[in-house]
Parts: sequence; structure tokens; C-alpha cells
Amino acid sequence: MKRFSFLGIICVGISFITAVILCVQTFFLPQSVAAFGNEGMRIVVDAGHGGIDGGVSGVRTGVKESDVNLSIAYALKARLEEMGFEVIMTRKTEAGLYGAPTKGFKRRDMEARQKIIEKASPLAVISIHQNFYSSRSVRGGQVFYNGEQERSGALGEAIQTELNTLYGEIGVKNRGAKAGNYFILECTDFPSVIVECGFLSNPNDDELLCSSTWKGRLSQAIAAGVMGYLSGSFA
Repeated sequence: MKRFSFLGIICVGISFITAVILCVQTFFLPQSVAAFGNEGMRIVVDAGHGGIDGGVSGVRTGVKESDVNLSIAYALKARLEEMGFEVIMTRKTEAGLYGAPTKGFKRRDMEARQKIIEKASPLAVISIHQNFYSSRSVRGGQVFYNGEQERSGALGEAIQTELNTLYGEIGVKNRGAKAGNYFILECTDFPSVIVECGFLSNPNDDELLCSSTWKGRLSQAIAAGVMGYLSGSFA
């Protein structure tokens, strides 16, 4: 009897300590939607390109942008869901959203993404892409936003700050978020950004963007930017 009583006390003690730790984590964890409440905490993650539209290709690895976009989008989805968000993906497979690969497929693809965004009524839209430039020395993350939407600008700046921190760790100079005229940014009134995660035209970025570890770090940086934006919006 004494043995079972002793074991019972230990189990109760462990349960109590675990409960306290979980409460403390919930209270102090900034990277959680608990700080804002769960209602309507929905994010659309858009993996750019797809299907016959592969985007650009890595200069060293030959990887298709569309494939990199999708894998980073899934990594971001997982990270945001861990933080308590509901995540809606526009593109879930390697295929595009245009139906038959006939004339006008690009427009149909973008309009399909617009419908998904409007139906979701999200707090933010994060469109994942990869950059390409004539000079192979250019590298790093670059965010674009709708210059006519203040909230999109705030979201873009918040994510750009996190990308600069990440790339700064490997000696890449800071970049600034920029206003851009792109369909995915202008097709909705919800705060929307395009996140160019790196330059496939740069051999070093190209290899990094094929690394699961780097994709994970990119997703964490983007998610941290979303939380930074929301912290300001809900303040």
C-alpha cells in the first residue's frame, strides 16, 4: 500500500508540474494566436506557379521555382498551424489551378486563387515565390506589397525585417520591402504580400532553397513576421 501511495504522489506531482509549465508557456509565448483570441485567425498561403508554369529555375541545381514554392508553403502552413492559425492553401499539389493548359491558363489560374482568398476572408495572404536577377551576386529575401494598402505595407515590412535577420546571419545585406503591381496583391482588399524567399539566380541561395533546414528557417521567419504584424494590428 505504501508503495502505491508513493507512486501516486509522484504521478500527481508530475501532472501538477506539467500543468504549470503549460500554463506558463501559454501565458508568455508571443508566437501564439492565444494573444489575440482564436476567432477568425485564418491565413491564406499561396504557393506561386504550378503545372506547366514552373517559374524560374535554379542556376546550380536546376530546381523549378514552383516546386520550391510548394515545399516552403507547406513548411509555413505547418508552422502557422503550430501557432494556432487556420491555414488555407491555394495550391496543394504540383498542378496549377487553371484546369486545361489552354490559352488564357495564367489568367484562369490567378482568378482561381482570387476566389480562394475571397472565400477564406483571411487576416493575411502570403504568396510564396523565388526571385531571379541578371546578376548572380544578388541574393536574399525580398517582400512586395500593395503600395495603396497600409495594412499590406505593415505586413510586408514585418516579414522583411525577419528575412533580413535570417539572411543577415550568413552575411547577406539587408533588403527593403517594396511596393509592387502584381495581380495577387491587387485582387483583394485583404492584406497581401509576395515573399520572394531568395534568388534562384544566385548559386548560394539556390542551394539553400533546396535545403529542408533552410526552408524550415524561412517558414519560421515568415511566421514571425506575421505575428509581428498582428501584434501591431491588435495592440
